[in-house]
Amino acid sequence: MKKVYAFENKCLGCGLCEVYCATAHSKSKDIIKAHKDEKVASAIFIEEIITPKSAFYFSLQCRHCKDPKCIKACISGAMYKDENGIVRNNKDKCVSCLSCVLVCPFGAIKKSADGKAVSKCDLCVETGFPACVENCPNEALKLLDENSEELK
Repeated sequence: MKKVYAFENKCLGCGLCEVYCATAHSKSKDIIKAHKDEKVASAIFIEEIITPKSAFYFSLQCRHCKDPKCIKACISGAMYKDENGIVRNNKDKCVSCLSCVLVCPFGAIKKSADGKAVSKCDLCVETGFPACVENCPNEALKLLDENSEELK
């Protein structure tokens, strides 16, 4: 299965991955409307580590684990793995208990903007290719198989 991998040595911390993720998951698919009117939360988050001599940035998103703790912790059955191995969240079933948030070892699940469910990366299954990867100007995000040469 392919996953989004972050290469922190290439990340500038620009936040475009967050912007395009939110836009891709908006109703309008319009960058302005998505952020001003719809206020859609991004399922990818930029983390930063600032030291006296430098700053490091990297994106954080669901790792679509082989044995996901979030699915086991989900009391409503909203978290599930689809036929392609992608960990998904059925927002209609989600009761916002936040158990998945607590058990995710990567901190990749957050409360959604409306507070009624959680938000996590779904690899943009509706469009077929992750918007964050497609729009990263520095190629700090890549959709790769776990056996890819780029990871070695």
